[in-house]
Amino acid sequence: MLARLIKLPLLVLLLGMAGLAMLLPAGHAFVLRDHALARVFVYMALLVLIVAGMLGLARANAIPRNVARNHLISLAFAYIILPPVLALPLVQRPAGGAEIGPAVLEMLSAFTTTGAAVLEGPLKPSVQLWRALVGWFGGLFALVMVYSVLMPLNLGGVEVENGRIPGRASAATKQITRVADPSERMARFAAGIFPIYTGMTLVLWILLFLAGEDGFVALCHAMGVLSTSGISPLAGGTAQGLGGWPAEMAMAVFLLFALSRRPLLVLLGQGRPVTLLRDPELGLGAVLIGLSVALLFALGLAGALGQGAPLRLGDALAGLWALIFTCLSFLTTTGYVSAGWQGLADWSGRPSPDVLLWALAIIGGGVASTAGGVKLLRVYALLRYGEQELDRVVHPSAVARSRAEAGTSRAAMLQGASMAWVFFMIFGMSIVALLAMLTALGLSFDEGLVLTLSALTTTGPIAEQSGGIATSFGGQTDLVQLVLGMAMIVGRLETLAILAILLPENLFN
Repeated sequence: MLARLIKLPLLVLLLGMAGLAMLLPAGHAFVLRDHALARVFVYMALLVLIVAGMLGLARANAIPRNVARNHLISLAFAYIILPPVLALPLVQRPAGGAEIGPAVLEMLSAFTTTGAAVLEGPLKPSVQLWRALVGWFGGLFALVMVYSVLMPLNLGGVEVENGRIPGRASAATKQITRVADPSERMARFAAGIFPIYTGMTLVLWILLFLAGEDGFVALCHAMGVLSTSGISPLAGGTAQGLGGWPAEMAMAVFLLFALSRRPLLVLLGQGRPVTLLRDPELGLGAVLIGLSVALLFALGLAGALGQGAPLRLGDALAGLWALIFTCLSFLTTTGYVSAGWQGLADWSGRPSPDVLLWALAIIGGGVASTAGGVKLLRVYALLRYGEQELDRVVHPSAVARSRAEAGTSRAAMLQGASMAWVFFMIFGMSIVALLAMLTALGLSFDEGLVLTLSALTTTGPIAEQSGGIATSFGGQTDLVQLVLGMAMIVGRLETLAILAILLPENLFN
């Protein structure tokens, strides 16, 4: 039975899991005695499960010509087909009766782990739970697909390490008599990642609850951290939480999983433990956060001295921790803000450093993680390549030495740096193109830039935390929301995966 389910098309499996997931907010609404909303989720769950069953029966014996390409296309179509299905409960009157366009964009924002709030007005607790659950499910889906589909095709950032062309499998696999197809890899990685992902969510939920956070809010924040969606049932996000710095410290520890894939690989039994200093992504992330915190703290201290504020050690330490947590959150494209962030602004007398937070979100977290952005490994490859070029300028006759990790050749590092540069340029061109489209649709340059960065880096809270620019994903026209939805998909899939779909001759050549 399980083997037959694994062979079903990916979209059918996702529809079935979406229907089952709707039963959780249904149970939550039933406990809160909101029986009308509970019935909505139950009815929609039954409808989705019936449709998924019918599609499964119709496609049970279908054998695609290229299984890898089929899963890659299904991965792209999942972000197009699944959000309207997930939005079915939101358009019903007991859930608020949202319009179909904003409801679909809300679910797309959650499923791509962007976490931008689209629906306006207060939402019922069960609807908030549904948003957080969809974001959590989107993070799990991203992890499973990147390990089972994207990494074997040298996509998702791993092409930087091996130096092979994105969209092509390793040449060594052509000499193997049998290679596990993506369906088997997907089942194997899902069976390994799901318990770890769920267990870490439960552990963080308990830690947040012990720190003094409300149980429901703690669960939503735990799911938002592990998926880096940044979804919160509170209007002010984590800044309005009751857990204080103990809760933020617990969240910061689990955010480290979005900076590097190595801890998860170790838990999966597919990697060997390495020190933090030898992990290039964690090392670069620590350097970026350290430089950002040092710069902002120095500017804040100068501002406090300039306005004659009393220098109290408690205020300084609270401001320092607020900077560390917020910078880490934006580097992982989560977007949570420390509870002491506003206090830091009042103490220093300086506005929010929006541009620096945007830069951290653009850099993004680690490859093969739920974070978005350019990714730390690509930036690391460019920095190492630039360092080697500077060595050649100083010593033209010297033999260039490889600063890559053991087992990575100089040629692979050079090719990886070239592809990292190509991706960086494509990412920049995508920002320009999407910004041009939004300004052509009537948005101002500042508003369009904030929304573009928020959607393309999958960091929804950027729009809410850009204090000097009043903008939001909600209340936009249909065309603007269509462009923003397209930007979220591009930011989640990455442009190289989209190019691999559009240029199928690159696959397995």
